[in-house]
Amino acid sequence: MRPRFARARPARRCAGAVALACLAAAGRGEAAATGARPNILVVVTDDQRWDALGAAGNAVIRTPTLDRLAREGVRFANAFVTTPICAASRASILTGLYERTHGYTFTKPPLARALALASYPALLRQAGYRTGFVGKLGVSLEKGAEYEMFDVFRPSSLPYFQQIGGETRYLTDLHAEQAIEFIRSTPPGRPFGLSLSFWAPHAEDDAPEQYFWPADLDGLYANVTLPPPPTSEPAFFAALPEFLRQTLNRERWHWRFDTPAKYQQMVKGYYRTITAADRALGRILGELRRQGLERNTVIVFTSDNGAFLGDRGYADKWTMHEASIRVPFLVLDPRLPAAARGRVLTQMVLNVDILPTVLELAGLAAPAGLPGASLAPLVAGRRVAWRDEVFTEHLWDHPQIPRTEAVRTERHKYIRYPQHPEFEELYDLEGDFWETRNLVADAGQHQRLEELRRRADEWIRRLSVAGKGAGR
Repeated sequence: MRPRFARARPARRCAGAVALACLAAAGRGEAAATGARPNILVVVTDDQRWDALGAAGNAVIRTPTLDRLAREGVRFANAFVTTPICAASRASILTGLYERTHGYTFTKPPLARALALASYPALLRQAGYRTGFVGKLGVSLEKGAEYEMFDVFRPSSLPYFQQIGGETRYLTDLHAEQAIEFIRSTPPGRPFGLSLSFWAPHAEDDAPEQYFWPADLDGLYANVTLPPPPTSEPAFFAALPEFLRQTLNRERWHWRFDTPAKYQQMVKGYYRTITAADRALGRILGELRRQGLERNTVIVFTSDNGAFLGDRGYADKWTMHEASIRVPFLVLDPRLPAAARGRVLTQMVLNVDILPTVLELAGLAAPAGLPGASLAPLVAGRRVAWRDEVFTEHLWDHPQIPRTEAVRTERHKYIRYPQHPEFEELYDLEGDFWETRNLVADAGQHQRLEELRRRADEWIRRLSVAGKGAGR
């Protein structure tokens, strides 16, 4: 399938008696029973790779709340971000646009007001939802735009341990309390759209310890020895070209993973911060249940990018390899029948699919010309035509992070570096999931390589044209 932008799907709108119920529901439990517009909770973690989740087959990490969402909802096993860095990825989640189109990343001007007002929170608010934000926004907005996007805006920043009213508090727990406060303060019968963005499990880069968690989790994972990643052997890193060895990925690898003991310490810390976020989310779900909202609240869970945990001799993210671009992605729609739940879907989905998904769930039409598509039909178990390739990119001009572009099909991945055209990567993911064998020099792959180069060029052309008309 050639790269194309998804068309807006027909809106599902309240009509007749259901429309009256949407307006007249007198209580929270009644709203769930009448078929009123659902509440929508979008939860985003920071730097959580796709396999840092019990439901994804990780036998070590403890994520009971997320595992429950997977059992009662739908898990997308092949979910990716369009740009593996928080600033650009979070702007893509909000706007449904690629970095090349919305134009925002670190050191760039704030996200254009027109784009902020076309974000999913702003569109929900315009449609009568009470919208809130809690946690790490990660996107600079033109002054005042946040107050047109959100009725309640509670942004946060590191460190993980903060002094609040003379008491030391853990940031993730504060996020949970602020989310619960938002839910409790929403008037009965009015739908809400809450965006909850945990800092966890992002490292606290300025601190030698890097990862922080509540004291009661100190012993968690203490008696486990974690296996190193398949590509952590020094020879693998040594074989990389010079420009991929002199990177911030490698510098931060020394901070976290350059000895076996440090690797165990850091990855266990990373896991503990995820468990703490999982527990905090469990508190929020408990509040939904107490308020009678559990049956009418759709939950979308993902992360802003993946993370290298020593893979390829790296830390952090930024390149187009699986550990960096691949994220967990769960959707729980409690209104669906039991037969539609607990499924694992293999379609390739993207962070830019969140906006059209949320809007369709709310009965609203997505703006025309977006690159993403609503996941609502897939979640509902309907058979629909779907993409067979994705494009990813990282465009920040940073001296230690090379600009990168990639096309990933269901089987192959092509990666290139615009500032270093002498080096390309091609992988057959079917037999080489961890991307250990670069096939660029394989004569038998020449035709495929040429085709993927052309596809990358076509994606860039389309996204660049879209950017000119995006209001930035």
